[in-house]
Amino acid sequence: MKVLSSPRFRRLATLCGSVLVAVLVAVAVSCVEQGKDAGQPQAGTGSPDKVSVPAGDVSALLAKLTVAKEASMTGYSREKFPHWDTNKAEHGFGDQFTQYAKCTTREVMMLRDATGAVTLDAKTCELKVGSGGGWRDEYGVLDRKAGSLKEYKFITDPSAVDAEHIVALAEAWRSGADKKDEATRRRIANDAINLEASDPTANRSKGDQDAANYLPPGKFRCAYIYRYLQIKVKYELTVDSAEQTALRTAVDACTREGGFG
Repeated sequence: MKVLSSPRFRRLATLCGSVLVAVLVAVAVSCVEQGKDAGQPQAGTGSPDKVSVPAGDVSALLAKLTVAKEASMTGYSREKFPHWDTNKAEHGFGDQFTQYAKCTTREVMMLRDATGAVTLDAKTCELKVGSGGGWRDEYGVLDRKAGSLKEYKFITDPSAVDAEHIVALAEAWRSGADKKDEATRRRIANDAINLEASDPTANRSKGDQDAANYLPPGKFRCAYIYRYLQIKVKYELTVDSAEQTALRTAVDACTREGGFG
């Protein structure tokens, strides 16, 4: 008993107790963090997702752009770009979505861009979200105070998702769509390449800006650039000199980072 009550023993017991408490705290924190991980998708790192297209093909699209000064917004309204159209083959969603011919391009885009248990009724065009289903924003939103990306949002309410036009309709108007016929503007507004489900905050931060003034800060950047170029070339929409420079810089960066290939 004298040995057990010695100062040396008491110091050892105190040390062991402190270590045990530290281990228990660490385990508890780990369990909490794992619980968070299991409950919702985690924020991405902001590094680009790879786009399955050779960098040379993206550069070839860039070379096809016509440079011209932007037109004014005179005469513009969103109604000049009829949407949402029904899912016709010309809108490019592909054979896997042909059964949804009664549904709008927005509804089909929502199904295409969903993750997990999300279904679309081909007859009623009602979207249903099951357990774990929803929409993960890919654009990303900058926390300007912290200078880093905020957590990527995961949205489970279909009405809370924005249908983002990669080439904004107002930007298309300024880039030559003002001189196109209504059928062409309808295709621009409903093209599968030009549509992406996004977090409203990310969409609002873009507005109607072109690539000289806005590119997604998150991992979707390289895919966005590729699709932006496709729409500009496909519909013979022009870019101004600042936009061309920004796109060239962005393509070069994505190529260096392995965002294409």
